[in-house]
Amino acid sequence: MARPPRPDRTGPSDPMRPSPFVVRRTGRELEDAVTLELEPERGAREFPFQPGQFTMVYAMGVGEVPLSISGDPERPERLVHTLRIVGAVTRAIGGSRRGTVLGVRGPFGRGWPWESAVGKDVVVVAGGMGLAPLRPLLYRILGARGRFGKVTLSYGARTPEGILFARELEKWRGRFHLDVRVTVDSAPSGWRGAVGPVTTVLPGEGIDPARTVAFACGPEVMMRFAVVELRNRGLGADQIFVSMERNMKCAVGFCGHCQFGPTFICKDGPVFPYSRIDALARVREL
Repeated sequence: MARPPRPDRTGPSDPMRPSPFVVRRTGRELEDAVTLELEPERGAREFPFQPGQFTMVYAMGVGEVPLSISGDPERPERLVHTLRIVGAVTRAIGGSRRGTVLGVRGPFGRGWPWESAVGKDVVVVAGGMGLAPLRPLLYRILGARGRFGKVTLSYGARTPEGILFARELEKWRGRFHLDVRVTVDSAPSGWRGAVGPVTTVLPGEGIDPARTVAFACGPEVMMRFAVVELRNRGLGADQIFVSMERNMKCAVGFCGHCQFGPTFICKDGPVFPYSRIDALARVREL
């Protein structure tokens, strides 16, 4: 009698094995930032994910990095990543042309708990490239706009030229009842917008802390100051959610690189209620 086939422990269900994805479209967002749209080379033709999740993307022969998903969760036929080119791996990934094959693992992590904001006002705070992980959340909210109260996006960039998704911000401001507030750290004389840290464009008067949920992503120092300002406006630490995307290597809690106190960013996050990490964020050098 023939033996039954052994289970394939390195197949698509293996979280450590990349699946081949083909680059279908590329676009430059900023001088050092690009967006890639990928499709599975074979197998399932969709890639369902939750806003706030990430994947591990592998450039053949170069290396692997974690990248937040920046596309629309209602369009799972395309996997969209927006990345800043900062090293050899992101340079190889960001320099991909149409038809390039990349390895993808995921999706991983806990995403934005957007359901907790249904029926409430929403404040989204983004700094620099932190807008990319928040874009799927905004797509989800705007796709069901009637289920939410006031929605405010406070976004900060270094310069006007560094504003990510600038055209999309204008579209959101004009068509979807979204209060978009943009500020920059420095600007030429012709700039007519706000200048200063993102905390200067957070909503103030009119915010109802009892029915408001906030989501923040960006440099950690920005998020710390944003949390302080939101707390000063009456929000509790359990009403504020932040994405702590740092040091992730394996994505499944094996390697320990992203350990943050007793938690693993890749497995327990990257999105956390601030009440869970408040004490850890106060520890210097952690």
